[in-house]
Amino acid sequence: MPLLLMLGLAAAIQTPPAGLWDASIEVDGRRVAFRMELDFSRGAVRGAFLDGERRIWSTSGGLRGNRLELVWDYFDSRLDAEFVNGELSGAYQRRTKAGLVRRPFAARPFQPEPAAGEEPAAKVAGAWRIRTNATRGVNVMNGYFAQSGPLVSGTIQRLDGDFGTLSGRVSGRRLTLSHFDGVRATLIEAELLPDGTLKGVIDGKTEFTAARIEDAARLGLPEPPDPSRYVSVKNPLEPVQFRAVDLDGRPVSSSDPRFRGKAMIVTIMGSWCPNCHDEAELLVELDRRYRSQGLEIVALGFEYTGESERDRNQLRAFARRHGIEYTVLYAGTTDEGEVQRVLPQLANFSSYPTTLFLDRSHRVRSVHAGFAGPANAAEHARLREEFEKLAREILASR
Repeated sequence: MPLLLMLGLAAAIQTPPAGLWDASIEVDGRRVAFRMELDFSRGAVRGAFLDGERRIWSTSGGLRGNRLELVWDYFDSRLDAEFVNGELSGAYQRRTKAGLVRRPFAARPFQPEPAAGEEPAAKVAGAWRIRTNATRGVNVMNGYFAQSGPLVSGTIQRLDGDFGTLSGRVSGRRLTLSHFDGVRATLIEAELLPDGTLKGVIDGKTEFTAARIEDAARLGLPEPPDPSRYVSVKNPLEPVQFRAVDLDGRPVSSSDPRFRGKAMIVTIMGSWCPNCHDEAELLVELDRRYRSQGLEIVALGFEYTGESERDRNQLRAFARRHGIEYTVLYAGTTDEGEVQRVLPQLANFSSYPTTLFLDRSHRVRSVHAGFAGPANAAEHARLREEFEKLAREILASR
């Protein structure tokens, strides 16, 4: 090939710049917007989804000409995109309970929004009580939003955990919020009605109404269930028992000598669960602080595929991400009834994570459904204090 032609081809191949990007994926015809970051420093290629101020970094990546590849091993997912005419386009794929799912992806370098002379934005900042038309599970939750002009951010706290950091804007009386963190792709569209309530839809299918919390009782919106009282055990005087396998396939039981006489925190989780990732960061802290005092933490992992080696690899990736040194076990799949098979004493199980605090006789002192992550800063701080207090209580048991 002539040298001039080779130089021309090399000049024509452009690579995406590092920095912030405005991105979106398409889910069932809906465009879910989010922000991400690319970093090519120190010879590495990596990308991150932004969850508020947090970065959810890829575990590996590559840049070949104008093609970008990023992998998040703990989500069993990857992004493949091509940089053409100043934009990235391609697909994000992840293995889910339904199998391998591919979503169209697009992104362009971040640019601050120009000041626009649009109509004044409705005020939606504050705390809201939300009720959906869902017929399964809990359909009442709280939302917490902050606002600067037309820009809005915040989260919704459901029984199983928060939605991550939602961000978007108000245009007139219409509110649009979205979030993508590698697993959850959430789009909320709503309108502020003249009576001060919000009416809208989540992910194009779940309808909701919302009122400010101070007006909720008057408008007949009940309080959400208490996550510390929602799940229980059938007989609180009976020690909790479980059987699973470790990440090398060896059987492990709650009656093994290593657990005898130990206070235990047992979390029902999955590597696919963002709120479980949030909880793991706190459990790692508790493990480092209290293991020497007799605390054992056990994660019972329920994964998608039922392929033992693949599922155990996902739990290994989860443990690597958080630097976990406590016990992680492979307990089964996310199929209905699997959690009850492993923990038959559990009653009203409904959410990942669900966390049991067991005294030194392995009797339940408390069960907590879900987990509030940093996106819900106030509840996250309160929950950290609660978990620490419960850890000390079960360690003091005899």
